[in-house]
Amino acid sequence: MVTYLVLTPLAILFVAPFAWLISASFQPMGEIFSTSPHWVPKDPTLDGYKGFLDVGHLTKSQQGQGHGDWRWFANSAFVAIAITVLQTFFNALCAYCFAKRRFPGRNVIFMLFLATMMVPGQVTLIPNYLIIKHIPFFGGNDWMGNGGHGWLDSYWGLIMPGIVSAFGIFLIRQYMLSIPDQLLEAARIDGASEFRIFWSVVLPLCAPALAANAIFTFQGAWEDFFWPLIILSSPEKITAPVGLALFVVQNRTSWTLLFAGSVIAALPMIIVFLVFQRKFVQGIALTGVKG
Repeated sequence: MVTYLVLTPLAILFVAPFAWLISASFQPMGEIFSTSPHWVPKDPTLDGYKGFLDVGHLTKSQQGQGHGDWRWFANSAFVAIAITVLQTFFNALCAYCFAKRRFPGRNVIFMLFLATMMVPGQVTLIPNYLIIKHIPFFGGNDWMGNGGHGWLDSYWGLIMPGIVSAFGIFLIRQYMLSIPDQLLEAARIDGASEFRIFWSVVLPLCAPALAANAIFTFQGAWEDFFWPLIILSSPEKITAPVGLALFVVQNRTSWTLLFAGSVIAALPMIIVFLVFQRKFVQGIALTGVKG
């Protein structure tokens, strides 16, 4: 009982901003900025969603505000799914080596991986930008990586820097430690290769940890704003967070469109969490349990 008394106000505190965002997306501009906030719209309207999606009857004033673009969400979905799939696979592959393979310097290398988690992302921003810019044979670059723009303003530049995560490797490795080595030895006796053991024996047993890693990765990739803002210059490649920022202009912010677009942008993350919720909780609960 005490637990619920403590957790219920905290849950309300965290849910309240998103609940008000949903409510505000159905309110007209005058109601949004009234003296007292309205949790339930007095005059619900879909004008924000119609304006953002550019559908239905729009006044000249609404048309002048501009509108969203479905390509923003398509770009974000493509980039987020690609990063999630690639990172989950490579994180699991690397975690398998650290958890179940024996080689000189394994623990030292693993500690170096963990040490990279203490480096702020801002420190590696410029090095990553330069590496992406000087990728050989891409974007007009020669074999030395000079003469062109490399992976700048491309999906490659958005995806490749995020295909490995030290935190994801740590998360999955800790889970893999709970898998008995006898299962792997039995597979080796049956003649299975190391990759076959990894793919057919270890990965199916790591579904909770993989789901947790996938949720964290998808959320981070979908919400990423700074990196796409820096390397993208083509309007057709803009992702949803960067596109929504276009509605925030000094002295003239299209709040109704921004709120509607923000709700639409939040839906994929909510759906992903609801689908993988059970596996996610199980993966977090069992990570670090060594059997």
